[in-house]
Amino acid sequence: MASSAAKLMKAVWYDTYGGGSSALKHVEAPVPAPLKDEVLIKVEATTVNPIDCKIQGGMLRPILPRKFPFIPLTDIAGEVVELGSEVTKFKAGDKVVAKLSDTAGGGLAEYAVAKENLTVARPPEVSAAEAAALPVAGLTALQTLTETVGLKLDKSGPEANVLITAASGGVGHYAVQLAKLGNIHVTATCGARNFDFVKSLGADEVLDYRTPEGAAVISPSGKKYDAVINCTTGIPFTTFEPQLGDNGKVVDLTPGAGTFANFALKKLTFSKKQVVPFLVSCKGENLEYLVNLVREGKLKTVIDSKFPFTEAGQAWAKSVDGHAVGKIIIEHC
Repeated sequence: MASSAAKLMKAVWYDTYGGGSSALKHVEAPVPAPLKDEVLIKVEATTVNPIDCKIQGGMLRPILPRKFPFIPLTDIAGEVVELGSEVTKFKAGDKVVAKLSDTAGGGLAEYAVAKENLTVARPPEVSAAEAAALPVAGLTALQTLTETVGLKLDKSGPEANVLITAASGGVGHYAVQLAKLGNIHVTATCGARNFDFVKSLGADEVLDYRTPEGAAVISPSGKKYDAVINCTTGIPFTTFEPQLGDNGKVVDLTPGAGTFANFALKKLTFSKKQVVPFLVSCKGENLEYLVNLVREGKLKTVIDSKFPFTEAGQAWAKSVDGHAVGKIIIEHC
């Protein structure tokens, strides 16, 4: 395309905290110009993550959004149309998947800019929707298992028992699949209606969180957990603690003030059982690893629903509702 500076694009933004889907506004906005280390991408698909809705609700005020109006969403797949002056890995026409800056956002638009080092090639075997779902949810699942807990996903590590809560959601459904690539026994929680789905992902045991056993996260086989990947809210550490092995670790993916306080307390008392707050760190090589797993058929993106760009508000409302099975995708037709 011609220089992006003179062009306008369709976009969706909000200009204040709160309001949910009704606060989203369809607008025309300038096409962003890529900096020297960025690529401009024509967006084909993007996804709504729970954190996007929480940011709109003011959870990270005043850090995010840094300014209004704000075009949300950070996970995109599309086609490179313009290069920054120092970009060497890509050319115009390349199909890619990218993680955008949390501070800049920009995914809910026709065009978006991404750093070259957070952009990876998308092979033809991986659809735009499958790829767009990966960055935040897939990287969270991967880094939690491999970096925070220290598990190996190639059968070379020791056996481990892991509990994954909210296993039918965006992060949870990736975490179950990734864990089963290693020597990992997976116990998963979800609602009864999603039992068969979570078992199809590879979970060895499934708990209905609405039952007494499920609420107490007790393994049906009596196993103690080496790690808990907690993808939900409202379960205190005291619920997990009796079910942990001697060195068990709870990784909280939605940490609040209580998690950080408990983390500090466990450190001070030298407790072997710990709760650890998790914040995702996007790495291009990690994203490339996930894309290759999808290409090889070892990891699948399960799509709850797809919405056209014109119905972005409905996708947002679906995410706020909190009962999606897999990922919610917005596509540009």
